[in-house]
Amino acid sequence: MRPIGWLSAAAIGLCGLLCAQQPEQPPALAPVTAGARLEFPRDLGSHDAFGIEWWYITGWLTAPDNEPLGFQITFFRTRVVGAGANPSAFATDQILIAHCALSDAKRGRLWQDQRVRRAGMGLAQAQSGQTRVWVDDWRLERSNNIYHTSIAADEFALDLTLAVTQPPMLNGQDGYSQKGPAEASASYYYSEPQLHVAGSVTRSGQRSAVSGLAWLDHEWSSQPLDPAAVGWDWTGLNLDDGGALMAFRIRDQEGHTYWSAGSERDAAGHTQRLTADQLDFKPLRQWRSPRTGVSYPVSWRLQAGERTLELAPLMDDQENDTRLSTGAIYWEGAVRASERGQPVGRGYLELTGYEKPLTLR
Repeated sequence: MRPIGWLSAAAIGLCGLLCAQQPEQPPALAPVTAGARLEFPRDLGSHDAFGIEWWYITGWLTAPDNEPLGFQITFFRTRVVGAGANPSAFATDQILIAHCALSDAKRGRLWQDQRVRRAGMGLAQAQSGQTRVWVDDWRLERSNNIYHTSIAADEFALDLTLAVTQPPMLNGQDGYSQKGPAEASASYYYSEPQLHVAGSVTRSGQRSAVSGLAWLDHEWSSQPLDPAAVGWDWTGLNLDDGGALMAFRIRDQEGHTYWSAGSERDAAGHTQRLTADQLDFKPLRQWRSPRTGVSYPVSWRLQAGERTLELAPLMDDQENDTRLSTGAIYWEGAVRASERGQPVGRGYLELTGYEKPLTLR
């Protein structure tokens, strides 16, 4: 799950500065329809006819002395309808946005950075047919079953390879994932859990070798969230037995669950859909940001099918400030999962719409 509304607003505003004219009848955004089947490797790449798309990587790394680190790297592509008629080489109907964050519990710090660029001129692009997306020197690309990503932020850097160990996990109905009761309120969505990670992390000029596990979400859509929605809670967990769990709920104006769904893959590789009656999200503890004053439920009890998991953060302060690119503040961080008091996995938790309702249109 990612902030469709924020990115649409950011891209529209940016395109107003970059694009000099619009066609009288701009081409429509491609719709998400039930029954369509994802195909690989084709759907690893960009889908430029759709309004918004992201490649979202989260994971846990271990540095020397068993120091734990959480990391998040996201590349967004968004299409602005009506921006393609200008013949100038500087005109574009595609905007690229990139976010990166490193959860550093030992230092009590969340390192984060962001970029936004228009596509083209070799400076930013998302290619079709295979994963290859970049914003300046920030890159994510796939060759065969290996991803490579390199991020050189102002105060930190990541250079990682991520090896695929499992087939894609298709979320929803064969990759068609509804986000509300309307059929059009949906995305195409698959996950790649249990990615084996190796590489390096640099902080304040000090480079450390790291290894770990990661999770990749790839999702694309043209439909904003239902107007009744104000935000969501999402988690993706790599389980210690080799399984995986993804679950999300969308909240209404009163903070109640408006829509929820998920996917669970067991250790043998069997995947099942989780429906609303199989999911229950219960917040256990709040953390209040000293910078923004926003309170987030950073610990949870999650009922997912037959399992009851408790999620606890690597550190409380994992609040992301992406106002320079998407206009949003939200919480996104590394969490540990336990069951009946025993550790069973690690992953990421995303909490949006707690500062203010998302601007969806």
